[in-house]
Amino acid sequence: MFLEFLLAALLGIIAGIFTGLIPGIHINLVSLLIVSLSGYMLNLVSLPFFGVFIIAMAITHTFLDVLPAIFLGAPDADTALGVLPGHKLLLKGMGYEAVKLTVIGSLLSLILAVLLFPLFIIIVPKIYSSLQPFIGFILLAVVIYMIFIEKGLDKKFWALFIFLSAGSLGILVLTMPNLKQPLFPLLSGLFGVSMLVVSLMKQVEIPKQRITDTIKIPKFENIRALAAGTFSGSFVSFFPGLGPAQAAILGSTIMGSLGTFTFLILIGSINTVNMAVSLVSLYTINKARNGAVLAIRELLTTIDLNTLILFLGVALLAAGIAAFLALFLTRFFIKLVEKVNYSLLALSVIILIIIMVFYFSSWMGLLILTVATAIGIIPNVVNVKRSHSMGCLMLPVILFFVL
Repeated sequence: MFLEFLLAALLGIIAGIFTGLIPGIHINLVSLLIVSLSGYMLNLVSLPFFGVFIIAMAITHTFLDVLPAIFLGAPDADTALGVLPGHKLLLKGMGYEAVKLTVIGSLLSLILAVLLFPLFIIIVPKIYSSLQPFIGFILLAVVIYMIFIEKGLDKKFWALFIFLSAGSLGILVLTMPNLKQPLFPLLSGLFGVSMLVVSLMKQVEIPKQRITDTIKIPKFENIRALAAGTFSGSFVSFFPGLGPAQAAILGSTIMGSLGTFTFLILIGSINTVNMAVSLVSLYTINKARNGAVLAIRELLTTIDLNTLILFLGVALLAAGIAAFLALFLTRFFIKLVEKVNYSLLALSVIILIIIMVFYFSSWMGLLILTVATAIGIIPNVVNVKRSHSMGCLMLPVILFFVL
């Protein structure tokens, strides 16, 4: 049994490498594929084998998906807000540090979350029942605060305009029937292609990247980012429709102004904690809060305490290996951006995203990508925070809870 689970974990880690590094291939797709194939493999392995595989893949994915977001400008829903600060550090020759900060956040917050699991098991049912009616209003208050802190009436107007524009586009995209991979063209346009287009217009050049072993961050700031990431990542994992994007906005709003370094720690911590703590929701209230955990519920129906402990151990194992993998693979990405002309690389990535969008979502996907890119360029032109573009996910969720 031990060797079976170890094999499942290693295979999951390998799958997580591919899902994390290849834009457009998400763990939800692989998880659903595993569910469909499980019936043919039950004579070879046990049901928990598939759960171990999915957990290992999901945790590894959260460590590696930041690489294409920072180096190629190709984010998914979990890393969209990390593109801009990560790209800023890349332009300063600190791409390695950007990845390392997210790895620090992911690893330390996962350890903290595992230590807090006994507490989560007690409080999750109470939080879920008492706060569920107010989630929409909490998120609405966060959005209003985000817009309000923009300086000047003109920037407040543009912040509101961007939020509503992205939100309206998000509602249209998420309600379109038969549209495959709706988030890929939406988020790639708002946060990926738009950033690459602006870089091309400004004729940005990537400086030589440095690789350092130490990053100096005040201990209090580090603790603040980890606490915010663990809290918000855990909080949103209890409720349907909420994910790492909403958690990042919630966490940064609660903790106030965060520097580039601490924000990247926050982003890293949220993604991993959200995935791990979703298991608590499955264990305590039998609710699945993302595609990977939904697949586990489909396979196992329910999980007992022993299975939960097994999954936590697998998560820690995958996290330890994924941390080393992320830093190792970052060196490869650094060699890529240093050797290739950045304008050519940016143009190549844009073309690749266009091809992938057409493959997944056909002509409608290209239209969504075009409109999303146009909206995504506006924050750079009017000089307001790009996070307002997360209205594409925030507004549909708010309306889901309020209406």
